[in-house]
Amino acid sequence: MTQPLPASPAAAPSPLPAAPSSPPDPPDAPFALSRSRRALRLVALVACVPYLALKVAWICGSRLGIPEGSSLLDHRALMVFANGLTVLMDAGVIVLVLLLTRPWGLRTPPWLLAFPMWAATGLLVPIMAGFPLQLLVRAVGGSVRGSSGSGSEGGEPFLAEWVFGVVYTGFILQGAALGALFVLYARDRWGHLWRGRVGDLPHPGAGVRGGRAAAVAAALLATVPLTMHLLWATGSTAGLSAALAGERTADFHVLEFLDVLYLAAAVVGALTLTFRRLPTRRALPVPPVLPVLQRLPVKVPLALVWAGSGAAGCWGAWLLLASLIGPADDLSRQPTGLMLLTYSVQMITGILVAALGARFLQERAGSTA
Repeated sequence: MTQPLPASPAAAPSPLPAAPSSPPDPPDAPFALSRSRRALRLVALVACVPYLALKVAWICGSRLGIPEGSSLLDHRALMVFANGLTVLMDAGVIVLVLLLTRPWGLRTPPWLLAFPMWAATGLLVPIMAGFPLQLLVRAVGGSVRGSSGSGSEGGEPFLAEWVFGVVYTGFILQGAALGALFVLYARDRWGHLWRGRVGDLPHPGAGVRGGRAAAVAAALLATVPLTMHLLWATGSTAGLSAALAGERTADFHVLEFLDVLYLAAAVVGALTLTFRRLPTRRALPVPPVLPVLQRLPVKVPLALVWAGSGAAGCWGAWLLLASLIGPADDLSRQPTGLMLLTYSVQMITGILVAALGARFLQERAGSTA
């Protein structure tokens, strides 16, 4: 069998297009680390230093920023435990920053990244929203719960005033930088999961009834903490401990109203994703708000689910933990049963909505594979 002669340079081109050359292997990194991402990484890491330094100093016995007579000095073992726990939590922020900006971050299993990022979002968002509002309340002449145990009006000192400014400013910088890095990372790795609008999403899968039932259950559960936080935001003392009822300041009502917003955001986002389309075979009246929701980008209800469930679930869990392990020597400061119920149901609601969001992303990943 004769071998074909190679074509000369003047030969006519082949009617078949040349096979495209194989693209080069993608870089090991999940994305090119631009200057902006390097800057965000530096800001996040530097913002962790003051908080970690204070906590380690307190664990070692320093009283930096703790005035004489502070209740923190009355329970040394509890203080060491709480500070050790928060040191580990803030060290987790450093790990997340490195994960989002190093080549091995792309190989991290989604769940191993999503859960700590969700927890970080839930703990940092209330601080990022609440502390500036506290400063605004103070600027307009309102009372703010600050360095004293009973607000800015007086009472036993708790922490020096500068500690709150340093710590919360660091938290805001951490949250902003870490959030920006995560948004960029998630866009590069999973951006295809939230393209389009809500109305363009395919019909829910076979488990739609379970998803909708869970969303309705979350909405019903949320009515308990929603009602209590709304009552406390509007001035009611129902269910509050005697000490907390007497120590309320102007910013207390603002922060309680923010808790209402977090829960509402979580529930609205969950209902939008699960009830994005009504059954067409039944002659049901279409809610007027449904066409409006269907025109929303998918990332809007997902963001509501992510941030709302995180703030409600994680902050509810943190308040519940603080209530259970707090000192019991002062009966007036012991949480009431209604407070514990509010924090518990708030935590459960946040976790349930977060599970609905994870299920939606899992179904979306399967439909776009």
